[in-house]
Amino acid sequence: MKIRIKLILVLVTISLAAFSQKKIELKDVVGSRIFMPKSITELRSMNDGLSYTTREDNKIVKYSYKTGEKTDVLFDLSKIENAGFTTFSDYTFSDDETKILFTTEKKPIYRHSYTAVHFIWNFTTKEMTSLSANGAQQIATFSPDGERVAFVRNNNLFVKSLKFGTESQVTRDGKINEIINGAPDWVYEEEFGFNKAYEWSPDSKFLAFVKFNETEVPMYNIPMYQGQNPALKENVLYPGSYSYKYPKCGEKNSVVSVLIYDLKAKSSVTAEIGTDVEQYIPRIKWTQDASDLAIMKLNRLQNKLDIVLANPFTGDTRNFFTEKNKRYIDEGFYDGFIFLPDNRYIVLNSERSGYSQLYLYDRQGIEIKQLTSGNFDVTKFYGFDPLKKIFYYQAAKESPMRREVYFVSLDGKKSGKLSLQNGTNQADFSTGFKYFINYFTNFETPNLITLHDQSGKLIRTLEDNSALKKLTNEYAFGKKEFFTFKTAEGIELNGWMLKPANFDPAKKYPVIMTQYSGPNSQEVLDKWSIGWNDYLAQEGFLIACVDPRGTGARGEEFRKMTYMQLGKYESDDQVEAARYLGTLSYVDKNNIAIWGWSYGGFMAALCMEKGADVFKAGISVAPVTNWRFYDSVYTERYMRTPKENPDGYDDNSPLSHADKIKGNYLIIHGSADDNVHVQNTMEFTERMVQAGVQFDMAVYTNRNHGIRGGNTTMHLYTKMTNYLKGKLQ
Repeated sequence: MKIRIKLILVLVTISLAAFSQKKIELKDVVGSRIFMPKSITELRSMNDGLSYTTREDNKIVKYSYKTGEKTDVLFDLSKIENAGFTTFSDYTFSDDETKILFTTEKKPIYRHSYTAVHFIWNFTTKEMTSLSANGAQQIATFSPDGERVAFVRNNNLFVKSLKFGTESQVTRDGKINEIINGAPDWVYEEEFGFNKAYEWSPDSKFLAFVKFNETEVPMYNIPMYQGQNPALKENVLYPGSYSYKYPKCGEKNSVVSVLIYDLKAKSSVTAEIGTDVEQYIPRIKWTQDASDLAIMKLNRLQNKLDIVLANPFTGDTRNFFTEKNKRYIDEGFYDGFIFLPDNRYIVLNSERSGYSQLYLYDRQGIEIKQLTSGNFDVTKFYGFDPLKKIFYYQAAKESPMRREVYFVSLDGKKSGKLSLQNGTNQADFSTGFKYFINYFTNFETPNLITLHDQSGKLIRTLEDNSALKKLTNEYAFGKKEFFTFKTAEGIELNGWMLKPANFDPAKKYPVIMTQYSGPNSQEVLDKWSIGWNDYLAQEGFLIACVDPRGTGARGEEFRKMTYMQLGKYESDDQVEAARYLGTLSYVDKNNIAIWGWSYGGFMAALCMEKGADVFKAGISVAPVTNWRFYDSVYTERYMRTPKENPDGYDDNSPLSHADKIKGNYLIIHGSADDNVHVQNTMEFTERMVQAGVQFDMAVYTNRNHGIRGGNTTMHLYTKMTNYLKGKLQ
C-alpha cells in the first residue's frame, strides 16, 4: 500500500510540474527570437593573433584572446561628428588595420548579392569619407595595400583611390540583362555560391574579374502586383513585371571571359581560356606571390575541372591541374582548393578516394601526399600553421550526424582531435592559429562558445546561453532522439524523432515527417533548435525526420547515387521511413503526413504520389515539380540536360504522377519566387485539376522563395498548422 501511495504521489508531482510549465504559442517560434541562442558573430581576428574585435551597438570593440577582457574601443560611431550614417551592418579592416570599410543601407538583390552605401574610416587622419557620391555600390573591398577600394555599380567595375579621392571606371560596357563585370549573374550566384567575381592581386597591382555576357540567356518575367508591406504603388491597376536572365536546363548560359586590369597601365588583357562557350568559371584565385592568376574552367557536365595559370601582363595561360569525376565534381571543391600563405603548398579537398579528403600539392601541381584518410568526410579546411606545420580541419569522423575539429602535421606524425564534446563543433581560428573559438551545440545544448589554445585546452567560456536554458525550462519541450532503421533494400538510414513532452507510449500519435532530402544536404544533425516542430509536438504530434540516400557526410557513393534520377531513391526512402514509423506501437499509421520546402516540397509531392497508401496529408512549399523548370547549373550537375536524360527528368517528376494522389494535399508558393518559379506550382495544379485530384492551395503575393515580409510568415505557418490539425487529428 505504501509503495502504491508513493507512486501516486510521484505521478501527481510530475503532472503538477508539467501543468505548471508554460505553453508554447505559435508566435513564439515563428518570427519571434525568444528561443534564438546568443552567439558571437562578425568576430574579426586582429593581425597580432592575440586580439579580436566584435561589433557592439555601433562600436567596434577589441578583446584579448588570452584574458577575454575588453582592451579597447577601436571605433565609436556616436563620437564621430557628421559621419554620414547612423548605423552600420558590417565592417572590414584593411590588411594593415589602418582603415575600416563600413557597410550601411544594405538592400538585398538575390541570395548573396546586395547594394549598400559604404564609408571609410582612416585611423591615422581620423577622417570619415564616403566611398562614392555617385550611387550605391556592390561588393566593395580594400586592395591588399589599403590604398584603394574596388566595387561594382550598375554592372561596371570601379576603383576608388583613397590617397587622391578619385574614382576610376574600369569597365564601361555593363548593361542590365546583357553585360555584368565583376559580379556573378543570377545562376552563378545561386548555384556556385558567391557574390564577388573579381579578385585583387596580392601586390595590389592587378584586378582580375569575370565578365558575364548574358545577352543570349532567356528572359524570365515575374508579374508584380501592388501588394502590401511593401506596397508597389505603380502597380495599382496594372501589374508590373520584374524581368531577369534565368537559364533553365538545356538553355543558353552566360558566355564568360576573364580579364586582368593593370592599375598602373589602366588597361586590361583577356585571359586565354579557350573557345568553349559552354564552360563555367566558378572561381578565380591569385597565387600568393601574384605571379599568376589561377582560373577554374568547368565543363557544362561539371565532371571535369581544369585549372590554368594566367600571366597577368599578357593573359597567356598554361595548364596546371585537372580534377575529374565520373558523375560530377562537388561544388565544395572550388573553395577547397587553396594556395597556402607560404607560397609553397596547395591544399585541396577531393572525393577521389570515395570520401572527401585533404590532399597536399606543391606549386608545380604535383601531389605530395594525402593529408587525411579514412571512411569519413572532411567537411571543412580551416588552414595551415606554417610555423608549427599543422593543418586544421573539421570532419564527420565519429558519426555523419556530428562534426569534430582535428589537426594533422605536415609529416603526418602528429594528429588528433581538438574539440572536446560530442555534437556539432565549428572552429574559428585566430590569425597565426594560437587560439580558436569553438562553437558547439547538440540536441540538449544551445550554442556553447568557448575559447581554446592551439592544443585544444579550454581557456574560458565566452557564451553558455544559460539564460536561454533557464527560459526553456519554463516550457514543456519534448526531447529529440536519434534513431536508425534499415529499408527493404538493406540500406541503413539515420533519423531523429521529437515526441510530445507528455509522451505516453500506450497512446497512438499522428506523425508529421519533415525533410529536405536534397543532394549533399543534412537535416539529421546533432544540433540544438527550437521552432515550429516543437510547437507541433506540443500540440500532440510526433515529429520525425530522415535523411535519405543522396544526403551528406556518408561518402561519395551514398551522396551521389541519385545521379541522373533526382527524386527516385529519396522518395523511396521517405516512403519506407513512413512505413517503418507506422510499425511503432505508439504511431497511428493511418495518420502520417509529410511536408517540405523547395527540394523538400518536391519530395513531399512525389511521396504523396508514390506513397498514396501511406500518407494521409502532405504540404509542399515552393516545390520544384519538374526539373526542366529549374536552372541549368544546379539541375544539370545532377541530371545532365533534358536532351541527354529525358526519362530522368520525367519519370520522377510530380507532374507525371499527379493522378496518384489520394491524401489531403496543400501546395504553397510565393508569386515572385525568383529561384523556384511559381510556374512549378501552376503546372502541377493544372495536372491535378485535369486528373480530378482535389487539393488546397495558397499563393503569397510578391513573395520570394523565403515567403517573408510583414505578417506573411505568421500567416503561412498558421495555415500549415491548421491544415495539419484539421487533416490528422
